[in-house]
Amino acid sequence: MAVREEMAEQRILIRGIRIEDYDAIRAMALRCFPGMHPWEKDQIESQLAIFPEGQLCVEFDGRVVASSNNLIVDFDDYDDWQNWKEIADSGYIRNHDPAGDTLYGIEIMVDPEFRGMRLARRLYDARKELCRQQNLHSIIIGGRIPGYGKHAEKMSAREYVERVVRKELTDPVLTVQLSNGFTLRSLIPNYFPADEASRGYATFLEWINLDHVKDRPRRYRAVSPVRLSLVQYGMRSIDDFEDFATQCEFFVDTASESAADFLVFPELITTQLLSTIRDLRPGLAARKLAEYTPRYVELFTRLAMKYSVNIIGGSQFVVENDRLFNVSFLFQRDGSIGRQYKLHITPAERKWWGVSPGNKVEVFNTDRGKVAILICYDIEFPELARVATALGARIIFVPFNTDERFAYLRVRHCAQARAIENEVYVATAGCTGNLPFVDNADVHYAQSGIYTPSDFAFARDAIAAESGENVETMVVNDVDLEALRRLRADGSVTMWKDRRSDLYKVHYTAGDGTELHV
Repeated sequence: MAVREEMAEQRILIRGIRIEDYDAIRAMALRCFPGMHPWEKDQIESQLAIFPEGQLCVEFDGRVVASSNNLIVDFDDYDDWQNWKEIADSGYIRNHDPAGDTLYGIEIMVDPEFRGMRLARRLYDARKELCRQQNLHSIIIGGRIPGYGKHAEKMSAREYVERVVRKELTDPVLTVQLSNGFTLRSLIPNYFPADEASRGYATFLEWINLDHVKDRPRRYRAVSPVRLSLVQYGMRSIDDFEDFATQCEFFVDTASESAADFLVFPELITTQLLSTIRDLRPGLAARKLAEYTPRYVELFTRLAMKYSVNIIGGSQFVVENDRLFNVSFLFQRDGSIGRQYKLHITPAERKWWGVSPGNKVEVFNTDRGKVAILICYDIEFPELARVATALGARIIFVPFNTDERFAYLRVRHCAQARAIENEVYVATAGCTGNLPFVDNADVHYAQSGIYTPSDFAFARDAIAAESGENVETMVVNDVDLEALRRLRADGSVTMWKDRRSDLYKVHYTAGDGTELHV
């Protein structure tokens, strides 16, 4: 049975609050803040009428599971930042000032059932993006410290927050705010007297918008950064799927801590599970491995949403209509799933496993632009990268799996060539380590990297970042999509524009009949 029939996709969506969400928001507030009075409907109506773009929520499978409420104020208009009712206009925000310089966060909440999915970080990131879009100087929030109530008899509120800042204690709210880039400015007594858990205290925190332009006429060069993280995965024998899941979650968690937009695992990392499948011929073992595909899909779908990272999950065998395919899955952090079938099958894959080729280049829309995936051998065929670029991809991910240096160098040199030829970024991630007695997957050689066009705006060797050889590690680096746009417009050479389509073209015909001449 095809994976797409077995696994239902779950979706996370950040959107503006609608008045129809009121009942869900009220019920969530009662679960989040027991004993505190939730928003009244007329307060939400007022917020939406005055500053709709500042009222945000997270929707999970159609259910509102987190929300954020905000307004803009002029910093100099308020001397008493301790007075929540005054600054928030008791929740009606009639004092919202579109010409102000500060985004004031009234409230943020995450349904207790959905905590641990980095939903607060998504809302803080949305606040930061709103701040940049509005060209505001900073975000100011008055944060609860609900963990203080348990320590109030042993220490003062000042001592408590100092210990949280030093990471000696954790607070359900303050710890999250600090980890999202906010700086503690002061402690506010009597901020919200009804908040018994915080003993009425709140923290005064600020995040500075480094992109703020005080005088609009002054111009800065635009950037559009995307943070890539690559896993150079160490193969080793394991006992069961849970061992595999634990290792993968470690890398996803680490990438999330680095605020990565994309995390790339190597091709066929799941062959590690073949160490648990004994005494089967390679072709039968590969099909046995394909039985893990639903668990693999469920695992990475959950991790992508929980840790808010778009994951290229290496690749995994899939059986469809009794044919075996090597498929790379893109697990987006909103819960959607994309699939790229390997198009060129190596002689060893045909001989040992009986893998069949796919028949279409996929380009995926993501929250960081259009991307494509070319699995290992596919990057060695320049026509595929040309097609992916023509379809809009600006980053090409290459999960690979090679057994020795010559094979690795074919992938590496072709990846760098594709980046230069098409004026795109190409990111490769491979396996290292050994799997004793696993046919066609016993030894591995890798050096993972991020490759760029070759021009003044990029790294000297056209290598943005590269790992050490044959060690288990991660590579984290930013690439700038705006630099690609400028290169195509006025680079030292403009290879994409200067193609002689009057002399040569790639004629691409996808399996679904789609045709392209480029």
